[in-house]
Amino acid sequence: MSRRDLLKASGTTAGMALVPQLSPAQNTPSKNTFRLSLNLSTIMGQNLGFIKELEVASQAGFRSVEIWMPTLEKYIASGGTIADAKKRIADLGLTIENAIGFAQWIVDDNTTRSKGIEQLKREMGLLAELGCKRTAAPPMGATTEPGLNLKAAAERYRTILELGEQMNVIPQLEMWGHSKNLHRVADVLFVAAESGHAKARLLLDVFHIYKGGSSHESLHLVGENSIDIFHINDYVTSIKPDQIKDADRIYAGDGEAPIDKIVHALKPSAQPVVLSLELFNKQLYAQDPLVVAKTGLEKMKAVVKRVNAQYKV
Repeated sequence: MSRRDLLKASGTTAGMALVPQLSPAQNTPSKNTFRLSLNLSTIMGQNLGFIKELEVASQAGFRSVEIWMPTLEKYIASGGTIADAKKRIADLGLTIENAIGFAQWIVDDNTTRSKGIEQLKREMGLLAELGCKRTAAPPMGATTEPGLNLKAAAERYRTILELGEQMNVIPQLEMWGHSKNLHRVADVLFVAAESGHAKARLLLDVFHIYKGGSSHESLHLVGENSIDIFHINDYVTSIKPDQIKDADRIYAGDGEAPIDKIVHALKPSAQPVVLSLELFNKQLYAQDPLVVAKTGLEKMKAVVKRVNAQYKV
């Protein structure tokens, strides 16, 4: 080999040493970054009842669901038992990812707040028995009047986080775009961080991000593993944020929300993020619930497939 050839070969080798060598995990997009779930609000308008809603979700192909506390409590009041429900859930192959409840844990009035915390404790007891490890914690009771002290809200969130840690049901701090408080991503980020609790989690929503006037670009500030559950849906921008209502939510991917960018920004890492379809659409309530659930699942799958392809999630 001539000196020139030797120098060429050495240069190539040296250059290759500067190229970062990716591990197989870095080369290959990770799998199962999202778990697809049905929030049972999506088929609530058909008045199926607790068990039938679960059966429809399972038949449609979902393996994860979010339940509603009022529906569960109505089932119990009519003679149903948690033991029977738990068995049916297992038979259907479902995981109860989260529950939607409305305890007034955040309000300023001490008496109302104490009652709210007791309600939440009772609900957590039922959920723990059922096998559900999360519950929503929206700003219920603090929605019509602005001016809630966010530091006080953070202290109150820590209180229910400590309760949830004891009961193995972690409250997810939910943002409501229609509320006068906790209606922006910045608000819930502050409250969660200020709580100073390792179990603090945010529960965000495509619709509420738009309704509350937050930019989807702010989602990059939400750290990895800060979101366990994310409510997915869509909207049309011809209905402005101050006019849009829950009933205007549509299937994910059918509207004008920057849905792919939002899903990509969730950055699942240690565990998959649960994408849960939450709709309150009266037109869908007039349809066969199984068709609605199946259609919703297929549209969610299409969103995730696009995101995986575009962003190499």
